[in-house]
Amino acid sequence: MLRFAVIGIDHGHTFDHVKGLLAAGAEFVGYCPQTSVPALLEAFQRTYPEAPQIDRETIFADPSIDIICIAAIPRDRAGLAIRAMKAGKDVMTDKPGVTTFAQLEEVKRTVAETGRIFSICFSERHCVRSAVKAGKLVNEGAIGTVIQTLGIGPHRLQLPTRPDWFFDPEKFGGIIVDIASHQVDQFLFYTGSTSGEVVASSVGNFGMPDRPAFQDFGEVLLRSDKASGYVRVDWFTPEALPTWGDGRLTILGTDGYIELRKYIDIAGRPGKDHLFLVNGKEMSHIDCSGERLDYFDAFAADVRDRSETAMSQAHVYEVCRLSLEAQSRAARLGHR
Repeated sequence: MLRFAVIGIDHGHTFDHVKGLLAAGAEFVGYCPQTSVPALLEAFQRTYPEAPQIDRETIFADPSIDIICIAAIPRDRAGLAIRAMKAGKDVMTDKPGVTTFAQLEEVKRTVAETGRIFSICFSERHCVRSAVKAGKLVNEGAIGTVIQTLGIGPHRLQLPTRPDWFFDPEKFGGIIVDIASHQVDQFLFYTGSTSGEVVASSVGNFGMPDRPAFQDFGEVLLRSDKASGYVRVDWFTPEALPTWGDGRLTILGTDGYIELRKYIDIAGRPGKDHLFLVNGKEMSHIDCSGERLDYFDAFAADVRDRSETAMSQAHVYEVCRLSLEAQSRAARLGHR
């Protein structure tokens, strides 16, 4: 049985990692309680009351631990991942896995030197059942050849819950690196692209003039030799919406299109994971709530078999590169 531990409980996506690996049959050994968000640690303790708290150095030094899950402050994730890989462990980290080009190069060197796995759990694809179903439909040719993706990732600000690092681009990487990496991942995955280029990008601060360094809006135009993609991310989810964001993805193919309403179908069907398929044969709604999240099973198999079935290492690097490039090149809008 594979054994895993958690280091860095600074983002709620840590719950996805633990839940997913437990469902894949791995053993949860314990966690380091160090955090910048005490309320998150308290929720983690309530959810996993039997999991022991373990000193960070002890986790790194334990040869029986196969996997380290990381959802630390974004700036710190690459360093922790590198330390884990040098200690002989495979890594599942929250997005963004890196926040600078220098970190990306160091991660690449460490993977090459150690042979360990550096995987980023892009939760808006790997932990969303409608996104999993969409991948299967695309592979089956349900909409022909994919020629464009349109992904939006709105988020609710929830100011009272945010730690200080949330407002510092050097610590969270900027809105494109932090959030839009999800949509960059989806663009490459659904279009079958191994690489891409940033055509244009923008970031802005429209709602928080008192925090001029913060970015509450971002957009990216992507292109590959197969398709194009547009991404919009923001922190403007209205309070009346009963979930944190109305995340959507439209996948345009030569023979039809798929639209995902991942977390809510406003003024429509209850629940989440709604998929709409339109092609030459049908116009249908598919409830994807029963779809299995296969990323975690595949990741566990990759750890055992030293394979790349969950997500290729090259794909991870390319998502990071494109996100960093879009962030670094972005025009500035709004308050300056």
